[in-house]
Amino acid sequence: MLPPFIIEQIRQREQRERERREERQPRLELPIERQPPRRPAKDQQQEEDDPNRGIVIVDLG
Repeated sequence: MLPPFIIEQIRQREQRERERREERQPRLELPIERQPPRRPAKDQQQEEDDPNRGIVIVDLG
């Protein structure tokens, strides 16, 4: 069994090597236009804000 500090050193070395390999990989960047978030329609917003929407309690006991 190896001492914990040696195991940690090996893990760190493997992590650094993995990161180097990933950096060397070719990458494809797609030009995607981001659209602003849509605002809800006025009718939909009024339905969500309706204080009389109520609740339902189901007693399964």
